[in-house]
Amino acid sequence: MTTLAARPTATAPVRQASRRGSRVRKTLYWIARHAIAVALALMFLGPLVFVALTALMSDNQALTGELWPDTWNWGNFADVFARSNLLTWTANTFMYAALGTAFMLLSSVPVAYAMARFRFRGRKLAFLAVITVMMLPPQVIAVPVYLIWARMGLTGTLWPLILPMLLGDAFSIFLLRQFLITIPREYTEAARVDGCSDFMTLLRVILPMARPAIAAVALFQFFYCWNDYYGPLLYAQTNEANWTLSIGLASFRALHSVQWNLTMAATLLVTAPVIIVFFFAQRVFIEGVTLTGVKG
Repeated sequence: MTTLAARPTATAPVRQASRRGSRVRKTLYWIARHAIAVALALMFLGPLVFVALTALMSDNQALTGELWPDTWNWGNFADVFARSNLLTWTANTFMYAALGTAFMLLSSVPVAYAMARFRFRGRKLAFLAVITVMMLPPQVIAVPVYLIWARMGLTGTLWPLILPMLLGDAFSIFLLRQFLITIPREYTEAARVDGCSDFMTLLRVILPMARPAIAAVALFQFFYCWNDYYGPLLYAQTNEANWTLSIGLASFRALHSVQWNLTMAATLLVTAPVIIVFFFAQRVFIEGVTLTGVKG
């Protein structure tokens, strides 16, 4: 009886060791599977952490090689607002990004729908033209386009960058067209049988089904406009009241080249809205990019 009673106590440490060994194996297996993802995450987060820590340093410490702030100078962010027109630059950038995205969707969605659904003469030629415009560098036509806007008296503003979005964006048209051709034609044919016109079919049937792709191209366009430096530099550089965050940040860095803490604080304030938008919209964005296949 004594031997039989001692067996459970003898096997308990063995079971605990087995469980610990199982947890260790699972942890190592997870690390092995996600090692590349973890390495890439650290590689992308490293510069952002460096910017955040430098933004909280003092003027003298920011010039040293130290990585951790001696004192947390939260007032650096207030100094950025006091020494620059950050609110004006933010308003201009938001206007450029919001109107540019809205105008792009308003013009590109119908074009993509027509190229994906309608059968007309020159359809393949039109699609080839869209691809050609995608590969055309904007610097090639910068001079003649600038002269056109200068004669219209719109240089010094952001309208030369916003108004062309009413004519569509080649990259957005391409992505939307690739997604729309994957939607079965039975849906549109059923809508036409019910008496819907082409416009109502697009509005009531296609748009709800194409919501992930529309969200993806909208985010692409919004991020492009928010980060655009070449366009505002070309058209709005002469008028400080119409500067965007990209031009304003470059000017702020030139004026405070020695005060790296203020420069990093301004950089963090400029990039924060984009990070927040992507954080909340990443699921829809990834879904739209995944569903947008390359189909002819």
